[in-house]
Amino acid sequence: MLKNDRWIRQMAAKGMIEPFNEALRTEGVISSGVGSYGYDMRISNEFKIFNADKAGTVDPKKFDPQNFVDFKGDVCIIPPNSFILGRSVEYFRIPRDVIVICFGKSTYARCGILVNITPLEPEWEGYVTIAVSNTTPLPAKVYANEGIAQLIFLGAEEVCETSYADRSGKYQAQKGIVLPRA
Repeated sequence: MLKNDRWIRQMAAKGMIEPFNEALRTEGVISSGVGSYGYDMRISNEFKIFNADKAGTVDPKKFDPQNFVDFKGDVCIIPPNSFILGRSVEYFRIPRDVIVICFGKSTYARCGILVNITPLEPEWEGYVTIAVSNTTPLPAKVYANEGIAQLIFLGAEEVCETSYADRSGKYQAQKGIVLPRA
């Protein structure tokens, strides 16, 4: 069952989303905040830009941090046919009876800029590491502190038997942009 805006506001008051953004629309800004059945999270101003010139083979089991260039700013330029990593402005604490699915915002998708679709599992917490791909042959802009993806909250009829916290998941309580871990 989808969780509505009233439920999201109630859970945010209990610390599920910090900081919590009430306003969905602001003139001239890609929307963020609470929606009818979800929450549009923002991307922070901290980025890791993939540097193909330094990369050999991309290996998720032995990912080389030298494959990225750190960048901090209000606008991040993604090189053509490349990607960046960022993190959410918001810190999330997911309840045990909820799973969240992250979808990229259509404003970016209509420009060929795609956000990885990922779940936030029951009892996961942390800043979301966000992978943003530029599928175009041109440089593409991503705006810090604006909406990047929509989170859809799905409630279970009963709590899960084993949560992400129970498994001591490798991305639990991440504080910054976290690279792949084997």
